[in-house]
Amino acid sequence: MAAASSSDSDSGRAESSEASSKWLDAHYDPMANIHTFSACLQLADLHGDGEYKLVVGDLGPGGQQPRLKVLKGPTVLSESPLPALPAAAATFLMEQHEPRTPALALASGPCVYVYKNLRPYFKFSLPQLPPNPLEQDLWNQAKEDRIDPLTLKEMLEGIRGKAEVPLSVQSLRFLQLELSEMEAFVNQHKSKSIRRQTVITTMTTLKKNLADEDAVSCLVLGTENKELLVLDPEAFTVLAKDAVTSLCFGRYGREDHTLIMTTRGGGLIIKILKRTAVFVEGGGEAGPPPAQAMKLNMPRKTRLYVDQTLREREAGTAMHRTFQADLYLLRLRAARAYAQALESSLSPVSATAREPLKLHAVVQGLGPTFKLTLHLQNTSTARPILGLLVCFLYNEGLYALPRAFFKVPLLVPGLNYPLETFVESLSDKGISDIIKVGCRLVLVGEVSVSECGQGPRVAARMGWVSAQ
Repeated sequence: MAAASSSDSDSGRAESSEASSKWLDAHYDPMANIHTFSACLQLADLHGDGEYKLVVGDLGPGGQQPRLKVLKGPTVLSESPLPALPAAAATFLMEQHEPRTPALALASGPCVYVYKNLRPYFKFSLPQLPPNPLEQDLWNQAKEDRIDPLTLKEMLEGIRGKAEVPLSVQSLRFLQLELSEMEAFVNQHKSKSIRRQTVITTMTTLKKNLADEDAVSCLVLGTENKELLVLDPEAFTVLAKDAVTSLCFGRYGREDHTLIMTTRGGGLIIKILKRTAVFVEGGGEAGPPPAQAMKLNMPRKTRLYVDQTLREREAGTAMHRTFQADLYLLRLRAARAYAQALESSLSPVSATAREPLKLHAVVQGLGPTFKLTLHLQNTSTARPILGLLVCFLYNEGLYALPRAFFKVPLLVPGLNYPLETFVESLSDKGISDIIKVGCRLVLVGEVSVSECGQGPRVAARMGWVSAQ
């Protein structure tokens, strides 16, 4: 009886404590397998339906891969792997267009990974920092074999204790090595450039134009080297950059939106956000115009529209067949035009893989002297061309060329080789003729140069024919 009385008393005290608590125990699961911290937890309306979900940047303990988890109540809706360990998470609106669904930003190392509709959308990387000049000079000496690895280690240790600019990751890894491992590390990394990269330690959001709950927000990043970066939500460019050691945002005096910062040198900065402030980068916003998100005032369906719709339903098969016939006719005309261009040597590119050459001619000048430039290009992927000869065939009564023969150097694939010469028109009556460009291989082109009235008329056409 005493034991039963004690049990009833404990149950009554538990019920009384639960009734007086300000919190309701909605769910408790000690085996939920969620490992994270406060900066990687966010509540957001991810689908724009008014129902907020829990977004978790899971650290993945025990050597497991970090994962992005979305929970609705106690149930995990989606789970996807993350490229690296998350440091902070934030949700923000990137644009004003419908549907108004927020994006998710996860900070990890020097990068910010942005997700839209829980799918990868954009990756922003912090700009690299300038290296320590003394460190750079030491690695340059090691590259030239002017100092040995032991001397390099002693001098880097001296720099690390006194220099204001921290050492790079490469130097820090080198200082942790044993003496037997130093020489191999120096030989492997001495030819590489010194890179110094900071990491993101915290992240939050800041309203861009308006203080409304559904207004567009900017990402604010805090880095390990005591810098504050404000990112544009559309172009993901740095709008502002401050070297601060601490900051606070809120109501100060009678102003609701005040940003207070202290700098590395001991200074104090107080910024008050204007009520009319509009943060716009450049001449306009990127992306589609705002009018695209506006709903159109559609007119009522007329009798003509209904009749046309019924006709399209009844004659849909015939309309499709007519469209296909016109499409086939268009393809046939295009094929005929291509064949005619090949036959009349109007194409500047070789039609066969055996002749991987491309010719482009440019005529410059007002006359009577013109500058003729031939651009030759080897269009093959790996085979160079050697021993190509180029000559010009023209009417010597109309034109004079000081250099009508070229010996082309080795043509490396992918490079453009210009060959220049001058053409002097000998006729004062504006008579023009064709200048033929011939090669020992398969290349033939035609260039027309003439003068008409007060100004010249220059035309050029070139093509490929079979070798004669």
